[in-house]
Amino acid sequence: MVATIALLTAACGNQSNNTNTGGNAEQDGKLSVVTSFYPLYFLAKEIGGEHVSVVNLVAAGVEPHDWTPKSRDLSTASNANLFLYHGAGLEGWVEDFQKGLSKDSGVAVKEMSEGIALIHAEEAEQEHEGEEVHEGEEEHEGEEGHDHEGMDPHTWVSPKSALVLAENIKNSLVEADESHKADYEQNFAALQDKLVAIDEEYTSELAGASKKDIVVSHQAFGYLARDYGLNQVAIMGLSPEAEPRAQDLLEITKFVEENDVSVIFFEELVSDSLAKTLADEADVETLVLNPMEGLTSDQEKAGESYLSLMERNLQNLMQALQ
Repeated sequence: MVATIALLTAACGNQSNNTNTGGNAEQDGKLSVVTSFYPLYFLAKEIGGEHVSVVNLVAAGVEPHDWTPKSRDLSTASNANLFLYHGAGLEGWVEDFQKGLSKDSGVAVKEMSEGIALIHAEEAEQEHEGEEVHEGEEEHEGEEGHDHEGMDPHTWVSPKSALVLAENIKNSLVEADESHKADYEQNFAALQDKLVAIDEEYTSELAGASKKDIVVSHQAFGYLARDYGLNQVAIMGLSPEAEPRAQDLLEITKFVEENDVSVIFFEELVSDSLAKTLADEADVETLVLNPMEGLTSDQEKAGESYLSLMERNLQNLMQALQ
């Protein structure tokens, strides 16, 4: 297994073209909103309803960690009323992006992760100090632009964090377009009910799971693990293209064998080679645990959504943790 690491890690990372198919924000009398990646796009569409025109910068099938803006993206955002980005280090490009906006642009720029208790990378490491496998070791990182400012940015994977993101988006829409406040509040309340129901389902189902360890391809599930009492063991670091050391892979294989782990999770927008190699080595199955950073083209055509991906994640978690 160790002999194949160099070849496999070379395959990790984005496999899609970094193209923006969104075009310019529509000028049709609606509030023009630009979002940085899919979860914010979905929430803004749900809450904004008929009163907003939403453009997402990262196209379907593109891993947002790998994406960088182009001049047309600056034009799209400059012509909008509202630009919503996640923050917590996810968009390493956002500071320069804001500086590049047109000087005559009236776009309001809002960070959506405010109010979420963020996980620091060093905290994740300290929590598991002394164990053979560590959850947040910074030596897995190192790619320029992907250090996430020392934070774990993957808040949206947890329904509890999604509730905060949704409320921040609602507040931003109301501030930008108070004339439709009642509709935004109503749409938010309907979405909030759905997210609360999913949160309650996660809480009750995972509390009854006989196992608590999840082995994942990249460290995207820290908030899910924190909020629902799970222990995340990641093959790669916070960035999905970070390369693990041979020693890490051997320790994870040992962890799987010693802790009765029956499933290794992989994700769709990055290479599954390492996860499947480890699963073969440890003689366990693989399942998808979706970080919900974006839809594949097939998922988009099939009408999948942020909420349906959350539901499927729970189904796969319960299959792995029984």
